[in-house]
Amino acid sequence: MAAVHVTVWDDRVGGDRPSGAPGDAPAVFVHTIFTWGSDPAYGFAGQRPLAVGRRLLLMDRRGYGDSPDTARSDFEVDAGDIVEVLGGRDGATGPGGAHLVAHGNGAVAALIAAARRPDLVRSLALIQPSAFTAAAHHPVVAELLDRVRDAAPGIPEGVTPEQYLRASTEGLGMAMPEPTPRRLRAVATSMGERPVWEAEIPLAALRGGALPVLVICGTWEHAPAAYREHVGLPLMAVADALTDSLGGRLLRVPGYYPHTQEPAAVNAALREFWGR
Repeated sequence: MAAVHVTVWDDRVGGDRPSGAPGDAPAVFVHTIFTWGSDPAYGFAGQRPLAVGRRLLLMDRRGYGDSPDTARSDFEVDAGDIVEVLGGRDGATGPGGAHLVAHGNGAVAALIAAARRPDLVRSLALIQPSAFTAAAHHPVVAELLDRVRDAAPGIPEGVTPEQYLRASTEGLGMAMPEPTPRRLRAVATSMGERPVWEAEIPLAALRGGALPVLVICGTWEHAPAAYREHVGLPLMAVADALTDSLGGRLLRVPGYYPHTQEPAAVNAALREFWGR
């Protein structure tokens, strides 16, 4: 049994049939901060139509959704959990592993997991991966890394999850989702998450695994200016760098949250990428 909660969506006719055939392989989804697997605001609720074609497994990282609490969220630990889910120890994925889809900080853990066990990954789709160290040579990413590394460590004492959520959304010109207990727990976990700029992305091992790679990135032209400048430009640079480094394909879609703002386009791309 996996150490984390996994939501399983399977809307196929006869959805209990085994998933061993290449065209029937399941897909594992790994979320970013402030969210959980099935969340409609920032998670993968918009990908539910894909469950008509295959089993979807939406992993809640530790401290998020229905997974247990954690003292500190860590991409290395998450990578181990992803490998466990991909390995199908609970019988959910079936033989041969699964397609892996991951967003933001979750994509950092997914990259590490794929390098550890490429034999369990049929393909790797990265949605705006926060793998900044993989593009540290790019000027806008280098500027971001210098800024965060030189900043005072941590979040000021006394800042509540609701205050942090508001500053991270309304403070950048975006709507704040309802601060439910479930959302605020996710934000609290995010506030203590190990910084992704500490991650060493195993690019050589990933290239050696010869995995099919799809990178999905927003165009960001209509994003709030501050969000685009401080977050969007570095993420677009990372998307370009990873695509080049891993010999992948880059898909740009309008907006700045591809899978929630343009789910039809992202779902169509994933179906094509998976081969059906």
